[in-house]
Amino acid sequence: MYKIIACDLDETLLQTDRTISQKNIEAVQKARAMGVKFVPATGRGYNSVGGTLAELGLLDKENEYVISYNGGAVTENRGNRLLHFEGIPFAQAEELYRRGLNYNVCIHVYTKDMVYAYRLWQEEIDYLAGRMEVTEIFSEDIKFLAGQEVVKVLYVNTDYAYLKQIEKDLEDVTRDMDVSYSANRYIEFNRKGVNKGVGLLSLAKLLGVRREETIAIGDNFNDLPMIQAAGLGIGVRNTVEDMKPLCDYITEATNDESAIAEVIEKFVLNGR
Repeated sequence: MYKIIACDLDETLLQTDRTISQKNIEAVQKARAMGVKFVPATGRGYNSVGGTLAELGLLDKENEYVISYNGGAVTENRGNRLLHFEGIPFAQAEELYRRGLNYNVCIHVYTKDMVYAYRLWQEEIDYLAGRMEVTEIFSEDIKFLAGQEVVKVLYVNTDYAYLKQIEKDLEDVTRDMDVSYSANRYIEFNRKGVNKGVGLLSLAKLLGVRREETIAIGDNFNDLPMIQAAGLGIGVRNTVEDMKPLCDYITEATNDESAIAEVIEKFVLNGR
């Protein structure tokens, strides 16, 4: 029997309108009634997922968890109790910020409690609305963050090929980092070895759950480490095409068609 379902949020659990379908909510409740942990796994910070946790009945619950910052943090929902945190050195964040100024990108810098965004444009503002709050900054340096713990840095551009070129350009900086993509608009830079897969396995170990007893669900390359780490790795129908062959199962439903309910009904409630 599966004991943990780690699930990406944007474009996976969440519909395009940023809500959770009633069918998904009911399926999650049924799985939880069987003792299965439903663990949101997101590239965003814990502070941005309160509304989702409330919809799922997980907000401020003891022995319920969130994997955030692409695995950079694992938190128990009760009292927002941080169990694990792993960020990047400030010097590395500063270099990524400085180098990002040379590209046509919006730059996000994540600390434990805040997200700072430089060069915001309207499309990104619209995309973030209802997902998370950011603090816009206008300085070409981030020295004001010296001494704070930085979780990750990311660049924003909706041209995937352009982001891939940036990744190649930055190999001298990122060779010892985990580089991933999400939402078809973000290239993300985490500490080496920090990803959703490591976050899932760390939580499973903490809970005494075997890898074979875990399911991971996602739609983009920042989800791939946990999809490959889990006992059953699933992509929703709208998963990026290049990633689909790397998944154990692709749902018939998209994120707008209750794909999570499909997974729970097929592999948890029916015991398959």
